[in-house]
Amino acid sequence: MADTLYYEILREGLPGELRIKNFVHGVSWTAAVLSDGSVGVAMHTTGETVPRMFDTLVGRPLKEAGQALMSWNMEEATEALAAVNAWYNRPDCGFVSEVKTLDGVDLHGRTVGMIGMMIGHSNMTAEDFACAKQLYIMDREEKPGALPDSACEFYLPLCDLVIITGSAAINKTMPRLLELSRHAQVILTGPSVSCCPALLGLGIDRMHGRVITQPEAMLRAIVEKRTSVNAYSVSYLVDKR
Repeated sequence: MADTLYYEILREGLPGELRIKNFVHGVSWTAAVLSDGSVGVAMHTTGETVPRMFDTLVGRPLKEAGQALMSWNMEEATEALAAVNAWYNRPDCGFVSEVKTLDGVDLHGRTVGMIGMMIGHSNMTAEDFACAKQLYIMDREEKPGALPDSACEFYLPLCDLVIITGSAAINKTMPRLLELSRHAQVILTGPSVSCCPALLGLGIDRMHGRVITQPEAMLRAIVEKRTSVNAYSVSYLVDKR
């Protein structure tokens, strides 16, 4: 099915030999530690109204645990994405580059859609969009200046640039957002982004994620407080050439 292709691509690229060692559940982030010591994160998304797909993902092969990307138990899906990101966003990935989400992107006169209120909570500022013709911000949570996420159906087809938070993969809205944005330049951004080059074939033009470089410090920090993981990581850019 086309609506599951995003997740199928991620699962197909997972290795068979690695297992999930453990998870660290923080205030804002869930972190996964694999058997080789690599660490990945995903935005903690609440919701356990349905049973988990697996009793636990701890100890399971990563490739098997990747099935839980399709879980409708949001806590389990968060864990699965964090584990997947531990594989795709690694220090030896070869794509580490300290750049910002919008570096090299011309915003002048463009109509921009943003999924997730990221201004002031990322490397993007209001000034970055001052030259845009129009900026529509949509968020699932009620936030000042943001439209409800149902507005995506109306506004994304009008946009020629769409910026999507990587956490949209957890709640399964990612496939529909990509479909609505099929005529636009599309950028996925945030620590939850799985920087898998094969995803570029789905109409994604840029993925801007994070590689955790200070895992021990980050694991302590996310448990202690609501914090950004940027201080414990470097940016990871995968771009269409």
